[in-house]
Amino acid sequence: MKVTDMFNKITAKNNKKNNSNTAYPGFEGEVGRVHATSSPSWPKRNEPLDGAPNVLVVLCDDLGFSDLGSYGSEIDTPNLDALASEGLRYTNFHVNPMCSPTRASLLTGLNSHLAGLATVCHADPGFPGYAASIRSDTATLAEILSDNGWATLMVGKWHLTPDNTLSEAGPKHSWPCQRGFDRYYGILDGFTNFHQPHRLYEDNHVVEVDSYPDDYFFTDDLTDNALSMIKNVRTGHPKKPWFMYFSHGAVHAPLQAPDKDIKKYQGRYNSGWDEIRSERFERQIASGLIPEETVLPPRNTEENYAVSPWDELSDMEKETFARYQEIYAAMVDNVDQNFGRLRRELETMGEWENTVVIFTSDNGASREGLDNGTSAYFRTLISQVRKNPLDSLEVDNSRLDLLGGPQALAHYPNGWAMASNTPFRLYKTNTHQGGHQVPLIISKGDGLNDKGSLRNQYQHVTDLLPTILEMLEVEIPQERNGQKLVPPNGNSFLESMNYKEAESTHRLQYYEQEGHRGIYRDGWSAVTCHQKRTSFEEDNWELFDLSADPTETQNLSDSHPELLAELKDVWEQEAWANQVFPLDEGTGLKNIVRPEWEEELEQTQSFLPKTPTVERYRSLKLINSRSFEIIISIDYKKGDEGILVAHGDQGGGYSIYIEDGELNHVHNGYGDMTEVSCGELSEGVSEIKLTVEAAGDLIWNTKVFVDGSVVAETNNLPVLTAMAPFEGIDVGIDRRSPVSWSLYERHGTFPYTGSLNSVTYVPGELGPDAGTRWIDFLRDSGVKYE
Repeated sequence: MKVTDMFNKITAKNNKKNNSNTAYPGFEGEVGRVHATSSPSWPKRNEPLDGAPNVLVVLCDDLGFSDLGSYGSEIDTPNLDALASEGLRYTNFHVNPMCSPTRASLLTGLNSHLAGLATVCHADPGFPGYAASIRSDTATLAEILSDNGWATLMVGKWHLTPDNTLSEAGPKHSWPCQRGFDRYYGILDGFTNFHQPHRLYEDNHVVEVDSYPDDYFFTDDLTDNALSMIKNVRTGHPKKPWFMYFSHGAVHAPLQAPDKDIKKYQGRYNSGWDEIRSERFERQIASGLIPEETVLPPRNTEENYAVSPWDELSDMEKETFARYQEIYAAMVDNVDQNFGRLRRELETMGEWENTVVIFTSDNGASREGLDNGTSAYFRTLISQVRKNPLDSLEVDNSRLDLLGGPQALAHYPNGWAMASNTPFRLYKTNTHQGGHQVPLIISKGDGLNDKGSLRNQYQHVTDLLPTILEMLEVEIPQERNGQKLVPPNGNSFLESMNYKEAESTHRLQYYEQEGHRGIYRDGWSAVTCHQKRTSFEEDNWELFDLSADPTETQNLSDSHPELLAELKDVWEQEAWANQVFPLDEGTGLKNIVRPEWEEELEQTQSFLPKTPTVERYRSLKLINSRSFEIIISIDYKKGDEGILVAHGDQGGGYSIYIEDGELNHVHNGYGDMTEVSCGELSEGVSEIKLTVEAAGDLIWNTKVFVDGSVVAETNNLPVLTAMAPFEGIDVGIDRRSPVSWSLYERHGTFPYTGSLNSVTYVPGELGPDAGTRWIDFLRDSGVKYE
């Protein structure tokens, strides 16, 4: 007899059920005065069906449609190609044209604006579609699967929480573990240095790292942690299924890779983007990936998006641009290697055969490297906002040996983005096909029926959540924790996995990113390429029959004006229904307007020695677009040396340090180093001060004081702004990626050996070119953007 049955028999004989005791509401057992006369009962747990599969979702970052071997690439991706041969390749799968929006849609099944993620997750300008975090009245895939008995695990890039909540002060309601994940390891930001990550998080805390091993690489680290999490689940339970969301930081800039992987592609891209694009297109046609009658469009020619013919480039341009693509190919290759390693370990554990695997990308390839690419990503990010004289092909060419390593933050030119998106037009952020048509591979460890075949149905990233849940026989909840949920916009396309001729389950989809607009309906697409700070009413709408012209080469707007007008009206309706408005007119207002409480982050702040690195955005609020002072209190004695304060990394930053009795000020202007000797220090020095004047025109003027006397002065230093400095403030040490590489080579993190009392930041007046200075001008200028 079972112990529970014995309890029940005793209880039935000796006890009468007492329904009058309100201390046990909802308890289905019986309670006597002692255990022997009581009947136990346990709350029911939601358990998966016997044999329920694991789920592995792998999301690559900025990977173009043609970047895998199975989609036409020359890049070596045998492990992902094997996955494609065992499963299905979707050739007409679409995401949102930007990373955070796609990630939100993948996890919620909602259109990105409706989820609260209109664009990259940095600023929250105060509108629902731009909230920069997933709305509370929706359930994420992790939350749903957790509620139904899956272990929920995540590694990699999150990018679904605004900058002002990235510090450990929170709030943390939009962090991974608060949105359904049991475990998390990775970066909350949008990208990082792959050799020396700026800020790693584990679960709900920051991973404290002073320095990384010389052979460290972020993608390798993510794979290690993914396997560790899965092994821990299995040691805790013999069959509990798991959901692993492997959200790569690769192949997003900065372009960095292990040296052995880069060498593998040396010289491979000397032929240029035109030839590589043509070769990929031919392989796509030959393999049946795209219809034989598909037309390869001319090079992108749109204003601000055009690509130069490779044959017309100078020798220096060709040399530099080819090197960028060698590194990019190495990053893709490394992603494939790590996927292969993950698979082999899962096979050894006996987990692979019962694992559903989904691989895709978050948007098309990126044009953030602009026409010439860059060895200094942060420098070039500024160039996309304002005209910036810092870009220099000559400087980038002189740094060829550094590209791919920890000292250079590289990005390829837009010609390589065009090749990555073969055969489609334009890039990430654009609502033309190149911005959002990406690879999708779906398989299961023991293979799928009709394995190795293609699926041509139009589907969208919002369809993944309902498809996965249907595969797992899990219902989409209508409410959670007593709260009614917004239903997903997507629809399951499981039928197409079983039947090649199944109809698409996604008939209508709007697109919007940075003012670019598009609407898809039943094979027709109306789309615009918007120019910033121009009227939306003046946008040129193009019309394409994608069923006959998937690469958008035949604009039918003149021959079908009524259909175009109808689709434009549909876009308007969808935009209002999905909280797309207000549109981003390109003035930068959305990046300037901040909630009032952020003013608290701009007040004078003192930091003590051994303080953990101050979070990036918290640090930036003390210096961005303004003048400021740094007051360092010390009790200097002869022989004391080390870093007094450091803010930033190899992408840009500044530091003050003492070496061999001499005070030094270093300014890293996106790789352009200015090192200023401030003279020898006398014993007994008590205060060192750095003053920074934001002089306008992206210029800083600096002075260094020792006990009130000026000892050094430097003018016309490039302002550090936007995403730089990317690492936060360090006191008495320069952790992880250093501001000065030469100093790092001599001393490592160079902790200060003397008596350092405090480092105080005193924010000053906004500079004449600060964004807030021209908000009123924009609003009062009379220019109409609507």
